[in-house]
Amino acid sequence: MFSSILNSNQPRDKQQQKQKGEWFAGSFKAENFIPGLVIGFIFGLLLDLTKPSRNHLSKKQLSSTKLQEKLSVSSNGDRELKMVLVVRQDLKMKSGKIASQCAHAATGMYAELMQSDRSLLRQWEQCGQPKIVVTCRNQQEMNKLKDAAESIGLPTFVVADAGRTQVSAGSKTVLAVGPGPKSSVDAVTGRLALL
Repeated sequence: MFSSILNSNQPRDKQQQKQKGEWFAGSFKAENFIPGLVIGFIFGLLLDLTKPSRNHLSKKQLSSTKLQEKLSVSSNGDRELKMVLVVRQDLKMKSGKIASQCAHAATGMYAELMQSDRSLLRQWEQCGQPKIVVTCRNQQEMNKLKDAAESIGLPTFVVADAGRTQVSAGSKTVLAVGPGPKSSVDAVTGRLALL
């Protein structure tokens, strides 16, 4: 009895295997394979575009990479990070305006680091996110500080005011330097007076 059931199923199994084999062989034809390969390649590129590219580094990303190298090979073990906010004195902003511009600088830097260097951001958060506010004389001094910071790999962010209240539109009000190693940030901003 069992042999008759097995024998009746046997032709059907062979037929199914033959159909599977034909489908499998047919699916690897060039006209099926190449479009699938192209679609897979494009999908892979789209997924890769969601990550910051390491092949095409912008100036800020390159300086951030320099900072990461400096952090990882720091000879004195200086892992304490800080950010310094440099406020222009010549604009004569009131205290509320200065506070809001400093907040713009800190959140602007935070947003940039979320995109370009999350590990630095995490390290700064673990240090308690220290921020110091200092002053500089004018735009020219602010530009020199920005260039000096970027030349040693520190991230920078400059706030350009919208011009709705106390200063004219486009005025550069605050420069954020860092987060970065305390010694590196101090090398750029250490001589400036506290606000």
